[in-house]
Amino acid sequence: MTAPPSALALQQPYAVCARITREHGTTYFWGVQLLPRESRRHVHAIYALCRVADDIVDAAGATTARVEQTRDELHAFRDRFDRAVERARSGHVESPAQGGAASAREAAVLAAAAATTVELGLTTEPFDRFFGAMAMDLDTTHYATWADLCGYMEGSAAVIGELMLPVLRPRSAAAFEPARALGLAFQLTNFLRDVGEDLDRGRVYLPQDDLARFGADPARRVADQPWREVLAFQIERNRQLYAVADTGIPHLPPRSARCVATARRLYSGILDRIEAADYDVFSTRARVPTWRKAATAAAIFVTGAGTTQR
Repeated sequence: MTAPPSALALQQPYAVCARITREHGTTYFWGVQLLPRESRRHVHAIYALCRVADDIVDAAGATTARVEQTRDELHAFRDRFDRAVERARSGHVESPAQGGAASAREAAVLAAAAATTVELGLTTEPFDRFFGAMAMDLDTTHYATWADLCGYMEGSAAVIGELMLPVLRPRSAAAFEPARALGLAFQLTNFLRDVGEDLDRGRVYLPQDDLARFGADPARRVADQPWREVLAFQIERNRQLYAVADTGIPHLPPRSARCVATARRLYSGILDRIEAADYDVFSTRARVPTWRKAATAAAIFVTGAGTTQR
């Protein structure tokens, strides 16, 4: 059977999104491999859209020398996404030369993300929260409390869990809050791993009251005893989020459950690596090797391990 013209036109945009996911989000990429091909493309599209927005606010000088210029670039990208969604709803398929995109790469991401938004029936409200959080990165460099940080992560992380749910096709509404918790858990893991990189951008995501309580100062870039204690505290908090996320896995169909269980196991493995490095996240970046990601995905695909509650 020949694919309709719209499907053929979107093959290249979705392929671009898959490459972006594999390059920048290898943990997601390997987890998503366990989904059907038709579902996989939607995860790639959502990830790629978020990645392009993140790249705008993480560019060199974005939060220092050219904050207002970056803000304008972020707003312009959001406007282009909104226009792409409007065209997709009217049945129009974007081409790389349309929509005022800054590059062919961005145009491909916009075309795929807009098509996914329409096909999954997503509303603009989750994207409002996401782009709002991205804008916060331009003028918010510290978070006083865990509650304050959660306010930021509501739009930068929890919302991503919500956007992924239609792809995963949960059997019950009970999967909603665990999906949000998984988004929070992934983001907190990133924050713990990337303390040094965030310092370079002028940001400290770890709550200031926690740092003060333990007497830890990330700006020293030394894994001393106070630093090890505050990071151990954050890792325990992180694992509690993963535990909440785990309660949603039994409410997913088998392939979705395997996908989430794989991504969860691989991402939480970063915490194990941080501990193994004695909490030194300054001199090296905690990574799960690619071979282990592939092996874990294969093992969970075969055995289904971790997809049911114990």
